[in-house]
Amino acid sequence: MRTLYRNARFAPGDLRDETAMLVDGATIAWIGSDDGSAAGSHVRAVDLGGALVTPAFVDAHVHLTATGLALTGLDLAAARSLTEALDLIERAARAGRGRPVLGGGWDDTRWPERRPPTARELDRAGYGGLVYLARVDAHSAVASSALLAAVPGLSDLAGYRPDGHLTRVAHDAARTAALAGLGQARTAELQRAALQRAARLGIGCVHEMGGPAISSDADLAGAIRLGRSEPVPEVIGYWGELFGIEAARDLGAAGAA
Repeated sequence: MRTLYRNARFAPGDLRDETAMLVDGATIAWIGSDDGSAAGSHVRAVDLGGALVTPAFVDAHVHLTATGLALTGLDLAAARSLTEALDLIERAARAGRGRPVLGGGWDDTRWPERRPPTARELDRAGYGGLVYLARVDAHSAVASSALLAAVPGLSDLAGYRPDGHLTRVAHDAARTAALAGLGQARTAELQRAALQRAARLGIGCVHEMGGPAISSDADLAGAIRLGRSEPVPEVIGYWGELFGIEAARDLGAAGAA
């Protein structure tokens, strides 16, 4: 398929006089003026309406599974109070019919109660099921009693609070446990959703930052495999673990940190 894109603006700026581009399959065959003289016959013409044409962008630090959750999971960003947030959690738990309630985006500084939900409140709203909800900063979260009980030794970790508001190492452990419970198929769905969103934003390559305190080795391996097997942005993997060089090599990561 040969396509002539007309009425465009090109970056970098040294292409100031060119307004058209001929693409033959996956190859840019020609860039020039908008008269279409280089197009020839049997060419599909597309008017870009003055849109900017650039090389694809690179997002150099992503967590695909977490991003997919932010895109498709329970979003509490619009909740105006703790009461409203708990109501949204209860609706999600009821609709999920026992499946874990995962999501985030809550910001207690904007709520009149000025505090996050407690584990007991999550237990009631989530009908006793597993609930993990990251705060808007993504470096802390609230967890239900079911999730707190699922992480061995959680109460001994820095950042643990019995009310279910977790930070630091305790949050990392709870997040890892919550994501591990998703299963391979669901994890792939979330990663795919994140990559498809990246593509719509003009991103052609992402650097996935995996690690034992962020996701898992299976999560990183799956993201790399997805990037190689489906028409999505390229996935370059990095593994963040102290003395984790061999693990990075085994996973097919480009580097370790």
